[in-house]
Amino acid sequence: MQAPQPTLSDQFYTKKVKDLLVRSIRWVTPETPIQACARYMAQEQVSCLFIGKESNDLAGFITDLTLRDQVLAQGLDPSTPVVSIMEPHLISISPEASLVKALLLMFQSKARYLLVKDEQGFLGWISRTKVLTEQSQGPFLFIQSVKEARQISELREKWQRMPDLIHLLVSRGMKAAYVNQIITTVADTITQRVIERVIKSFGPPPAPFVFFVFGSEGRGELTLKTDQDNGIIYADKANEQREQVRAYFLEFATRVSTALDQIGLAFCEGNFMAMNPKWSHSLSHWKNNYQQWVSDASQETAMNYSTFFDCRGIYGDLALIEELKTYMANLMDQASERFFLSLGQNALQYEAPLTFFRKIKSEEIDGEKQLNLKKTMRSIVDLARVYALKYKIPETNTIQRIENLKDKGVFSEKEVQELTHAFEYLMSLRLENQAIAMLNSGKSPRNYLLIKNLTKIQQVTLIEIFKVIEEFQARIRISFTRTL
Repeated sequence: MQAPQPTLSDQFYTKKVKDLLVRSIRWVTPETPIQACARYMAQEQVSCLFIGKESNDLAGFITDLTLRDQVLAQGLDPSTPVVSIMEPHLISISPEASLVKALLLMFQSKARYLLVKDEQGFLGWISRTKVLTEQSQGPFLFIQSVKEARQISELREKWQRMPDLIHLLVSRGMKAAYVNQIITTVADTITQRVIERVIKSFGPPPAPFVFFVFGSEGRGELTLKTDQDNGIIYADKANEQREQVRAYFLEFATRVSTALDQIGLAFCEGNFMAMNPKWSHSLSHWKNNYQQWVSDASQETAMNYSTFFDCRGIYGDLALIEELKTYMANLMDQASERFFLSLGQNALQYEAPLTFFRKIKSEEIDGEKQLNLKKTMRSIVDLARVYALKYKIPETNTIQRIENLKDKGVFSEKEVQELTHAFEYLMSLRLENQAIAMLNSGKSPRNYLLIKNLTKIQQVTLIEIFKVIEEFQARIRISFTRTL
């Protein structure tokens, strides 16, 4: 029987940025009048014009939308230099990157255009529309439909369709890391739509703020079983305004989290949410929080607050969380050995589920032998975090942390392959297990896997993965706790 030919949608997942027709960069100097820029864009038939001193020294760009919203709508003098309206946030990608990565980057950064760049410089640019036309169906058009949804009922319907989408992607062999990012991007997008809706009904915020996430969403590792882990950082205000600002953001956060729970992103059981007064504060208060956690350096503190070091801003003034992260990096320079020792001990709390005879050790739940996949993966997450903080790596994603640690000389190529394979395999099992449970029996997604459903090959693979985890835990004992 002849194997089925891959569809256009299937082929999309193997394509790279260099496989697209990359458009040449059209650029002008910052002093060029806006009208001259518009004329040049019409002449060259481009929707994006870059601004810079030369083609490899770009400072920003303008688009058709920039001309509409900032020139025509505002009645701006067309002789004004273009530098006054350019958007300064340029985002670039390697020509060797996959189209999947390109689209995820576009959706996560809200960019409609990406510069394509290699070691020699800029090669050109691609648009979101161009990449989307390469795919007739699939997750990215779905993400676009989520971005266009506004009502809570619409957003709930989108989230309820996720098990079908995830099952399809996992069954087609998509890497678990990309599936995680797709789930995370959908959750981010839903949260952004909810925040916009709340601001529209509740009124504009009284101070600049950023809504940020941590834990699995902060790492970009969401699964179908997810809850809310979020907080708010707002700019420091004068004493007489402090209570008014705080009252606004607590009510604001309550409305956001309540709507997310209605959609299907459940309340956090531990109450690690911005609606909790503990996790909605000014920037100076958040800096004090991190300073106390680092100086306290107890194992209990490491266990309770380590996921706050996996934070990522998703809405608002991102400069606030970047300032906090810079402060965190400075704290790492001053952190005591005890701080890293406590984080290291935290990564050793999990014991690989292997019996004395190197068989899978299971838990008895509802009369059946089961394996907790989330708990199994936590040791790798904790291991990557403690090394990343120790070696000042700003990434929050577990696999990216591991890959960056190779560049720092902490892990060898072989060790990186072992850890990433272990993490990817466990995550794929977890995602597939959750999707099948939801689709076949209508059950809520779980992190437990029935041992009886595992094939012999899966059992052997898991045993080898548990051995890898044990080896790296031994390394942590030596590196951070000074003991075996």
